[in-house]
Amino acid sequence: MLFSFANINDMGVDESSTLRWAPVINLQGRYNYDLKKNVGIFTGLGLHNVGYIYDNYQERTAVEGEMGNWYKKKFRSYNLGLPVGVKVGDMENLFFYGGYEIEFPFAYREKTYDQGDKIDSNIDWFSDRQEKFQHGFFAGVQFAYGFNVKFKYYLSEFHNQDYTESGGVKPYSGLESKIMYFSVGYNISWDK
Repeated sequence: MLFSFANINDMGVDESSTLRWAPVINLQGRYNYDLKKNVGIFTGLGLHNVGYIYDNYQERTAVEGEMGNWYKKKFRSYNLGLPVGVKVGDMENLFFYGGYEIEFPFAYREKTYDQGDKIDSNIDWFSDRQEKFQHGFFAGVQFAYGFNVKFKYYLSEFHNQDYTESGGVKPYSGLESKIMYFSVGYNISWDK
């Protein structure tokens, strides 16, 4: 389960996001190789449901310097991730790990709310609304019996600020948002 939020800078103003809970379809398979009894490396493949909720989004217009109405927006994407990392500790009971992951967003979704009512929703496959690659660092703790806690910070922007809709509107112009999340999960392990 992912609990995500974002550092937002919207047109030069620091904003906050609402915590987003994503319990569904967050999977990761890892291949582990232990170099020594207490040190190992890993790689793998992951599927992450990443996004954030922004309560104070102001609509952009085609007229430069003119802004539109205020809305609540929910942004998310499914990303295919390729992690590489290092782990240190007792590999059977408790170890710490950290690393880097590059992700490829492939299913983007955006919902718009006006005073609590959903007024728009769209899904785009391999969307130009996002940067083509997302990447960031992660760190976590693997406890005995498979319980896992992880934190991840994305170095890349969530949106493509140059994306232009028909009519010349750039809906993400000036919207800088970097996602971070913490997750709790359960790892199932097996030997070769």
